[in-house]
Amino acid sequence: MRFPLSLTRSMGSYLLKKKLAGETHFPLVLMLEPLHACNLTCTGCGRIREYASTIKQRLTVEECLASVDECGAPVVSICGGEPMIYPEIERLVAEVLARRKHVYLCTNGMFIRKKLAGFRPTSRFFFNVHLDGMERSHDLAVEREGVFEAAIDGIRAAKDAGFLVCTNTTIYKETDMHEIAVLLEYLTELGVDGFMLSPAYGYAAVEATNPVAAEELFMTRDDVHEKFRQARDLLKRFKLNTSPIYLEFLRGERDLSCAAWANPTRNVRGWKGPCYLITDGHYESYEQLVQQTDWDKLGRGNDPRCEHCMVHVGFEPAAVLGVNRRLGDSLKMALWQMV
Repeated sequence: MRFPLSLTRSMGSYLLKKKLAGETHFPLVLMLEPLHACNLTCTGCGRIREYASTIKQRLTVEECLASVDECGAPVVSICGGEPMIYPEIERLVAEVLARRKHVYLCTNGMFIRKKLAGFRPTSRFFFNVHLDGMERSHDLAVEREGVFEAAIDGIRAAKDAGFLVCTNTTIYKETDMHEIAVLLEYLTELGVDGFMLSPAYGYAAVEATNPVAAEELFMTRDDVHEKFRQARDLLKRFKLNTSPIYLEFLRGERDLSCAAWANPTRNVRGWKGPCYLITDGHYESYEQLVQQTDWDKLGRGNDPRCEHCMVHVGFEPAAVLGVNRRLGDSLKMALWQMV
């Protein structure tokens, strides 16, 4: 199966309960950022720029757990910053898992081997390692030599210890999709359990502080369609965790409405609104975020900042929620999950 049975069962049950209850806005994945500090300074990263004034601050474990409980999403993506440098990351992961959540620990991979003994393998926990190409390309993207090698070493260590590992790859304007195919082939040989792909975030903080870099990195919607059309046959043999519905959207074969509300972000300043990429404010509670945000004013055609956004934190939930909009969607998703 493409995802563990426990995740498929939990998500399916959760979605069914929400739909039967008539709820229209509910979270699928909590983006939990216990800190924004990082050991890298990647050119395309908006977090270390937007939160420069609070870069040394961090949430307590108790604040993180309260946010998990308050939100109620079945999946928690622990990100940052680099969450592996969070002093109590092992305890945080264990406590979230104890709440029967599914955890994706998003990391650059450099500290996996060093901290591996503090975690326990389970079907509800993934190390999600960010890799943007083979060694030369990836180290160039993160602006430090040796990062790719360290990440691969961490992946090997995690797989040897019985952990689930997936990778997350950002596709930039200059990304060579043939190189991405080489990367996924290599990671498949290492036993990686799945691959996430997303167009580069058109991050406002990067565009404001480094417009030249933003121009070089971020794609328009038409750029994304062209790049993913070219890669359709190239990547279809790999175990992509990117759903077929979302891939159709990336190729321009169907449209999806933004569902940014389904991936709330909690960080040191509060509940970030309206979404992962756009910051109009921070709210004291998840309820305030949901109730005080005019979701109908977001998305393409409504807010110019959304014109080229196709990032998975906004649209992958829309792909899940948009199943059955076309005849055969359910069968397509079922077959995809079984591969």
